[in-house]
Amino acid sequence: MAKATWNGVLIAESDDTVIVERNHYFPADSVRREYLRPSDTTTFCPWKGTANYYSLDVDGAENTDAVWYYADPKPEAAQIKDRVAFWRGVEVVD
Repeated sequence: MAKATWNGVLIAESDDTVIVERNHYFPADSVRREYLRPSDTTTFCPWKGTANYYSLDVDGAENTDAVWYYADPKPEAAQIKDRVAFWRGVEVVD
């Protein structure tokens, strides 16, 4: 069971993650949405496509753009559709 935590709070938990480039991609429905805040940030990966971001808001502390996802990944990355990954201090353990 993989778990993502930040500031001591469980953000996501699943036994169905997909690992791509050493990142666990959690099913979107495994994430505690009450901690997510939409972000206007996007980045581009040549083989996955355009990434969108969420910031985390946990007990008044913000972690800007700490969650990313590919709403419409390229065919080569279809396995990460409807999944999110974490960085910027979010601890992921399995």
